[in-house]
Amino acid sequence: MGHVFAPITLSNPRRPELETVSSRALVDTGALLLCIPDHVAVQLQLDRESKREVTMADGRSAEVPYVGPVKVQFGTRHCYVGALVLGDEVLLGAVPMEDMDLVVNPARREVTPDPASPNLPHARVKASG
Repeated sequence: MGHVFAPITLSNPRRPELETVSSRALVDTGALLLCIPDHVAVQLQLDRESKREVTMADGRSAEVPYVGPVKVQFGTRHCYVGALVLGDEVLLGAVPMEDMDLVVNPARREVTPDPASPNLPHARVKASG
């Protein structure tokens, strides 16, 4: 299986007058969060909220900036998340994909809205009591 990419648009909801950033994001269902390169965080003038410790695939640990909020748009769907600032390309993890109710079709190497909920993102919730 090859890599899967998704066309997304990133923006700063606190600064709607700024230009959006269009990206061909690498989709990684094994990653949780949105990761963006430093130049994207600078372009969107995202607030640095804190630092997060991350573990790299080779086992090394590092502290990286955590910025946000970021509005992520895929087609007509969107969500608001924080982002880790690292790497040289945008990486779309499982949390924003779940929030937008997107699924990965590895055979076709594409991301689409969940066919079971084509019009609106669906979220499964449980009520107590």
